[in-house]
Amino acid sequence: MKKNLLIVLFFYMLTTSSQTFRKYSNEFLSIGVDAAALGMSNAVTAHTGDVNSGYWNPAGLIKLEDKQMALMHANYFANIAQYDYAGFAMPIDDRSAVGISLIRFGVDDILNTTQLIDSQGNIDYNRISLFSTADYGLTVSYARSLPIDGINYGVNAKVIHRIIGDFASSWGFGFDIGIQYESESEWLIGLMLRDITTTYNTWSINQEEYEKIKDAVPGENQELPETSEATLPKAQLGVAKKYIFRYDYSLTAAANLNMQFTRTNDIVSSDIVSIDPAVGFEFGYIDLVFLRAGVGNFQKITQIDNSNKLSFQPNIGLGFKYKGIQVDYALTDLGDQSAALYSNIFSLKVDFEIFR
Repeated sequence: MKKNLLIVLFFYMLTTSSQTFRKYSNEFLSIGVDAAALGMSNAVTAHTGDVNSGYWNPAGLIKLEDKQMALMHANYFANIAQYDYAGFAMPIDDRSAVGISLIRFGVDDILNTTQLIDSQGNIDYNRISLFSTADYGLTVSYARSLPIDGINYGVNAKVIHRIIGDFASSWGFGFDIGIQYESESEWLIGLMLRDITTTYNTWSINQEEYEKIKDAVPGENQELPETSEATLPKAQLGVAKKYIFRYDYSLTAAANLNMQFTRTNDIVSSDIVSIDPAVGFEFGYIDLVFLRAGVGNFQKITQIDNSNKLSFQPNIGLGFKYKGIQVDYALTDLGDQSAALYSNIFSLKVDFEIFR
């Protein structure tokens, strides 16, 4: 049982190395927010333009006409993990806007069995306690329009705090920058650069708690893990266009190229950059009801016989908007064969214009 806890405890730390870049670091910030965007497989970099733009592309905050707030909740891994998001944004004037958002990804009530067996080898279930692991991301966003018509930019400043019970915690800081451009023909282009300065996390390990478990597995975990990790930059390049039919019907088509500057299992992969494409569609009726679909997360999977298989993840979603209140739903992980791992995601967006 002690070995099981050690796996949970150090899962977060085994990827750390002093000033070493990692392919997967602070991945909870890559999940996404807003059921409307998730229903389109996150292909919203070019056309996002509400309170959730603070996450997807802060340049989109310029499109705000009034204050907005958003909330989202989702369960992951068969309800083991809880994912929550809250955001608020407002225009400052006709050329600038500001926003703030908070993300929490946590697993609560994990059994701490390190003290289950005493020094005499006796099992005492009263010695079991509970602890939680949680990742927090606080983002402050600022957007401004440039003197050049159709071009807006935005900047994010992020503070990251990660907790593993009483065993360890970390703080990290980073920056994002985003740009959006709208042509005269109403084509939208967006570029989001995440962790442009790299994002560093520094861990603080509770020495007293570590001493209790360091010898739980003889010959293993004898030394403290490294206490810092760095997140590599990522980029999303998007394009979108909205079509209106007979005044009442609309169709938004969007596509993204999600890039990581390292080799991964993405459909396009090299030592310099790996690219995962995504496409999404939103069909709307009188700006009241919305139907969404998208596909993304294209991956090359190596089978047991060393053959390659292409996998992808389709998403679908629904939305309803009335007098400034919008409720959205997305069903994700449709490509997974286990229904228990499907994610039902709900989000709420409120435009403060309803109070005026």
